[in-house]
Amino acid sequence: MPHHALEVVLTRPLTAAELRRAAHAWPLAANHDATRLMGLADAKTQARAAHRLRRRLTAGLPIDVITTYYRDAHGQVLINLAFPPATSSALKRDARRAGRTPERFVREAIRRSLAEHADREADRLDCAVRQLLASTTPAHLLSAVGHALTRPQEGPTP
Repeated sequence: MPHHALEVVLTRPLTAAELRRAAHAWPLAANHDATRLMGLADAKTQARAAHRLRRRLTAGLPIDVITTYYRDAHGQVLINLAFPPATSSALKRDARRAGRTPERFVREAIRRSLAEHADREADRLDCAVRQLLASTTPAHLLSAVGHALTRPQEGPTP
């Protein structure tokens, strides 16, 4: 049975005791501030692996999202969400009205949101480049971008 690498994003950092209890329930590795965990789960599919991990850990951890760490053959990342009952009911109602399954309804909403974000980011960058070009030449701007990209990063990039 294949193993699937899963990332667990938490709603808050874990205490040392919570992390120890979770590690007893499932072998996990935590990031530096215990807001993300990594684990391996064996299952026939990524969805089953994420479901199994969520079932085992939900009672003891403030889980926000579980995702597959690696993309599948179609370049997709699985996102495993657990909604509160009221949100789940509203989601099912809206999906039914749209003639979709709740999973497809959420998947389409996420894709729309990501596409809108990409469009906004492209517009923001286009505006920034135009402002820079108002005060310099394309050759100088290209040289500055190349120089900036070859320097070591001083911190995390957004």
